[in-house]
Amino acid sequence: MKVVADTNVLLRLVVGDDKAQARAAARLLEGAHNVAVGVHTLCELAWVLERSYAVARQDIAATIRQLIDTARVTVDRPAVMAGLAMLEAGGDFADGVIAYEGRWLGGETFVSFDRKAVRLLAAQGHRSQLLVTRGRP
Repeated sequence: MKVVADTNVLLRLVVGDDKAQARAAARLLEGAHNVAVGVHTLCELAWVLERSYAVARQDIAATIRQLIDTARVTVDRPAVMAGLAMLEAGGDFADGVIAYEGRWLGGETFVSFDRKAVRLLAAQGHRSQLLVTRGRP
């Protein structure tokens, strides 16, 4: 069977906070011929692990790396690697994915109100611009 894994399936597998669901997720993923994991799924996974489970960013990165290095898992590897680079630099996984996909779609400059994202992407050599509003630098 070829499956598309939802975030909640991966989350149960990773955190194991519901033993029955964790076992069901493991059985499904072990028995699948191919597991398609979208970048949006990984963005959600990273967000939930950090915000709801207080998992450290380096542990989130390790979890994502372990998942994408599984033989039967298919991902958009360049987008995921961009997300991991941002996460490992101290930023948000999603910001790295957003910047990568934007460049892939023809965008040249990442634009955001998020100072940290702009700074981290610029440090990685990507054109980035901080938007400012009147009265707020």
